[in-house]
Amino acid sequence: MSTFLDLINGDKPVLVDFFATWCGPCKTQAPILDDVKKRVGDAATIIKIDVDKNPQAAARYQVRGVPTLILFKNGQIKWRQSGVFPANELERLIRENG
Repeated sequence: MSTFLDLINGDKPVLVDFFATWCGPCKTQAPILDDVKKRVGDAATIIKIDVDKNPQAAARYQVRGVPTLILFKNGQIKWRQSGVFPANELERLIRENG
Protein backbone atom coordinates (compact mmCIF):
# COMPACT_ATOMS: atom_id res chain seq x y z
CA MET A 1 0.00 0.00 0.00
CA SER A 2 1.27 3.44 -0.92
CA THR A 3 2.02 5.94 1.78
CA PHE A 4 0.21 9.27 1.90
CA LEU A 5 3.29 11.13 0.64
CA ASP A 6 3.78 8.66 -2.23
CA LEU A 7 0.18 9.21 -3.29
CA ILE A 8 0.15 13.02 -3.19
CA ASN A 9 3.52 13.26 -4.93
CA GLY A 10 2.34 11.15 -7.88
CA ASP A 11 1.25 12.51 -11.24
CA LYS A 12 -2.34 11.34 -10.72
CA PRO A 13 -4.67 13.81 -8.94
CA VAL A 14 -5.41 12.89 -5.33
CA LEU A 15 -8.44 14.32 -3.56
CA VAL A 16 -8.00 14.17 0.20
CA ASP A 17 -11.02 14.48 2.47
CA PHE A 18 -9.97 15.59 5.95
CA PHE A 19 -12.95 14.57 8.10
CA ALA A 20 -14.07 13.63 11.61
CA THR A 21 -16.47 10.87 12.61
CA TRP A 22 -18.50 13.26 14.78
CA CYS A 23 -18.91 15.86 11.99
CA GLY A 24 -22.40 16.18 10.45
CA PRO A 25 -21.28 17.87 7.19
CA CYS A 26 -18.60 15.16 6.81
CA LYS A 27 -21.37 12.55 6.82
CA THR A 28 -23.09 14.56 4.07
CA GLN A 29 -19.86 14.74 2.04
CA ALA A 30 -19.11 10.98 2.21
CA PRO A 31 -21.73 9.75 -0.31
CA ILE A 32 -20.86 12.68 -2.59
CA LEU A 33 -17.25 11.46 -2.67
CA ASP A 34 -18.44 7.92 -3.42
CA ASP A 35 -20.34 9.34 -6.39
CA VAL A 36 -17.29 11.30 -7.57
CA LYS A 37 -15.16 8.14 -7.36
CA LYS A 38 -17.62 6.32 -9.62
CA ARG A 39 -17.56 9.22 -12.09
CA VAL A 40 -13.77 9.65 -12.34
CA GLY A 41 -12.74 6.01 -11.89
CA ASP A 42 -8.97 5.59 -12.14
CA ALA A 43 -8.41 9.20 -13.26
CA ALA A 44 -7.91 10.18 -9.61
CA THR A 45 -7.43 8.74 -6.15
CA ILE A 46 -9.79 9.78 -3.36
CA ILE A 47 -8.69 9.20 0.22
CA LYS A 48 -10.15 10.08 3.59
CA ILE A 49 -8.07 11.19 6.56
CA ASP A 50 -9.63 11.24 10.03
CA VAL A 51 -8.26 14.39 11.69
CA ASP A 52 -8.70 12.88 15.15
CA LYS A 53 -6.54 9.86 14.25
CA ASN A 54 -4.05 11.85 12.15
CA PRO A 55 -3.64 15.24 13.84
CA GLN A 56 -0.14 15.68 12.38
CA ALA A 57 -1.49 15.50 8.81
CA ALA A 58 -4.26 17.97 9.67
CA ALA A 59 -1.73 20.34 11.24
CA ARG A 60 0.68 20.06 8.32
CA TYR A 61 -2.00 21.24 5.88
CA GLN A 62 -3.56 23.77 8.30
CA VAL A 63 -6.91 22.02 8.36
CA ARG A 64 -8.95 24.16 10.75
CA GLY A 65 -12.43 22.85 9.98
CA VAL A 66 -13.95 19.65 8.67
CA PRO A 67 -14.66 18.60 6.09
CA THR A 68 -11.72 20.13 4.24
CA LEU A 69 -11.02 18.84 0.74
CA ILE A 70 -7.56 19.27 -0.78
CA LEU A 71 -6.64 18.28 -4.34
CA PHE A 72 -2.97 17.35 -4.81
CA LYS A 73 -0.99 16.64 -7.95
CA ASN A 74 2.79 16.16 -8.12
CA GLY A 75 3.00 17.08 -4.44
CA GLN A 76 1.39 20.48 -4.95
CA ILE A 77 -1.94 21.70 -3.66
CA LYS A 78 -4.04 22.51 -6.72
CA TRP A 79 -7.24 23.38 -4.84
CA ARG A 80 -8.68 23.36 -1.33
CA GLN A 81 -12.08 24.06 0.14
CA SER A 82 -13.74 23.64 3.51
CA GLY A 83 -17.34 22.55 3.79
CA VAL A 84 -19.53 20.27 1.70
CA PHE A 85 -18.82 20.48 -2.02
CA PRO A 86 -21.04 19.13 -4.86
CA ALA A 87 -20.05 16.08 -6.92
CA ASN A 88 -20.22 17.79 -10.32
CA GLU A 89 -17.83 20.56 -9.18
CA LEU A 90 -15.41 18.04 -7.68
CA GLU A 91 -15.49 15.99 -10.88
CA ARG A 92 -14.75 19.13 -12.93
CA LEU A 93 -11.81 20.08 -10.67
CA ILE A 94 -10.33 16.59 -10.89
CA ARG A 95 -10.64 16.51 -14.67
CA GLU A 96 -9.12 20.00 -15.04
CA ASN A 97 -6.14 18.93 -12.95
CA GLY A 98 -5.76 15.49 -14.55
